[in-house]
Amino acid sequence: MSSDFDKKLASYADLIVHIGLGLREGQNLAIGGKNLSRGAPISSAPLVRKVAESAYKAGARYVTTLWDDDQQHLIRLENADPKTLEIYPTWRTDAIIEHAKNGDAIFTIFAENPDLYEGQNSEQVTAMQHTMERHLQPGTDLLMKNAYNWTLVSVPTIGWAKKVFPDLGEDEAMSALWETIFKLCRIDRDDPVAAWKQHIQDLAQRSAYLNGKAYDALKYTGPGTDLTLGLPAGHIWKSAQSTANTTDITFVPNLPTEEVFSMPDNRRADGKVAAAMPLNYGGSLVDDFSLTFKDGKVVDYQAKTGEATLKGILDADEGARQLGEVALVPHSSPISQSGRLYYNTLYDENASCHLALGRAYQLSMQGGEQMTQEEFGNHGGNYSLVHIDFMIGSDKLDIDGITKDGMSEPILRKGEWAFDV
Repeated sequence: MSSDFDKKLASYADLIVHIGLGLREGQNLAIGGKNLSRGAPISSAPLVRKVAESAYKAGARYVTTLWDDDQQHLIRLENADPKTLEIYPTWRTDAIIEHAKNGDAIFTIFAENPDLYEGQNSEQVTAMQHTMERHLQPGTDLLMKNAYNWTLVSVPTIGWAKKVFPDLGEDEAMSALWETIFKLCRIDRDDPVAAWKQHIQDLAQRSAYLNGKAYDALKYTGPGTDLTLGLPAGHIWKSAQSTANTTDITFVPNLPTEEVFSMPDNRRADGKVAAAMPLNYGGSLVDDFSLTFKDGKVVDYQAKTGEATLKGILDADEGARQLGEVALVPHSSPISQSGRLYYNTLYDENASCHLALGRAYQLSMQGGEQMTQEEFGNHGGNYSLVHIDFMIGSDKLDIDGITKDGMSEPILRKGEWAFDV
């Protein structure tokens, strides 16, 4: 790699440590994939090493890394007895709980090949995903309550790079995707850390405006979409930055991030919503799909591609047919303006307004982090094994805020903010 690439990679690592994790001197750092339910992909080793170096320079006590190879998951599906797909290494669940109790930071890497499981038995793929999600629940409980400081990024893999840049050779596609990631994460700025601090402040002003409004519902109108989504009393609009409630460390969970998000009332969603982008679910694509809601639940669905995978998501448990997140992203976001589909939830969700099937973040409710699961549910919070973001935003989407007295106020028009801050 060139010296310029090495310099950018080091800046990316510093951004992860200082802005993403907010790593504090004396903390331990655990590195893996999918909230430690899997390891970091082998191909991410150059970045992982840079992050470890940056972390130690920032005063980390110890850095540990779990490694993984997605080809081994494919080999398992192709060769293992399907009955064994219920097996899961429970020490991974134990590890995340131990790290959280120790007050450690957790850095996770999402870098899947969108076509990894193409042609595989969708029921078996879903079974393997659900097994992982079930065992991950104790760790997810902690994450949803901001029990520790963490951040999630993506790094190129050959499969992902070729999906985004199909006309390029493998090496050229990898280089192109790395350069895209650097740009969208603001690494190309003179001072990436300063640029991120300004961006965080801008998003915080948007969330503060919406919190002041305390809308009762949102009304979505666009191609294939006519949806009214209730918001529970006490909901909180959040943006880029969070604070770990056990250590008071401030961190940015996603790099990049362009969203302002909250939780819907899982009992109040009525109408139809059409996806604007494909959904990559653990290496299986769902495309050109729509969901119809009544009284908060999905009562009908269609998909031109991956309908069996979509059914598997919806059938994960009762909460999988209800919504757990609502996020607003302007169409003019840098990721949207890049003009590319990334087949990667971290990137595509920051190009488009989106919703999430399944579990809600308890941090999106006043006092939610201290609530029991039952109390959170009584306030309209959703609980599920899954949390699956799907994109619905475009330059044709309008969103209105509905006040408690039934008045309608514009939030987005043609995909852009309709209010000033």
